[in-house]
Amino acid sequence: MHYPLADIALARRLERAEGLSCRELVEAHAALAPEVGACSIEVGGTLAMYDGPTSPMTQTFGLGMFEPPSPAQLETLETFFRSRRAPVQHETSPIADAALAPLLVSRGYHPLEYSNVTYRPIGAGMTFAAAAPTLVTTRVEGDDGGRWTATAAAGWGELPGLSAFIGDFGRVQSVAPHVHRFLVERDGQAIASGALNIHEGVALLAGAATIPAGRRQGAQLALLDARLRFAVDQGCDLAVMVALPGSGSQRNAERHGFRIAYTRVKWLLT
Repeated sequence: MHYPLADIALARRLERAEGLSCRELVEAHAALAPEVGACSIEVGGTLAMYDGPTSPMTQTFGLGMFEPPSPAQLETLETFFRSRRAPVQHETSPIADAALAPLLVSRGYHPLEYSNVTYRPIGAGMTFAAAAPTLVTTRVEGDDGGRWTATAAAGWGELPGLSAFIGDFGRVQSVAPHVHRFLVERDGQAIASGALNIHEGVALLAGAATIPAGRRQGAQLALLDARLRFAVDQGCDLAVMVALPGSGSQRNAERHGFRIAYTRVKWLLT
């Protein structure tokens, strides 16, 4: 299977897909809970989202990817966040315009964290190691009585503060039109959950988590297989996963055909 080159064209496609996915979720949150004030703007191809001051989606995607960055653009973006009493954060690709990093430093930004963007082509004939026959993976449609959300919250519950966020976020995902949720069950009990966002032929895999009692039994492989096969059925030709450098998630992605396209930097304005 042919891997696209990790160049500006690929980076634009991947960054745009993730930005559009986040924007859709922000719009869904705005419809469900208007009091949060969730909203977004686009400046020079950069998508900026506000989803509450502590939400991981309150940031930008695509800065410096579609137009050369300028002080005027950054001023607009900074005002968008500051007027909502939110941190000013940009997730940036190293393939962005070379003027971006010096401009951010000159305005008082510093690197906050790194993430690896991994990708792989997908299509008919994909092969994976066989999922355990004791596991059943299904796509969640409509109201599932909160099973997906409860499973995700239990899977992420070991990280401080994240379980509560996932509990609310699951409700948002359930109404976003391009978000597809999956559950893995063993003996009728849900043990793992994951989501798939589809935009412009790109399948963004995110949010996979397994409850502590269900780990090391192949649930993540089952989720990966089911989501990618569904994405192919929806006409996607490219899949992307974002992981912390050197993490178990990155290793799992690489074991199943994903390559690192580039390492992003999240910048915070101090």
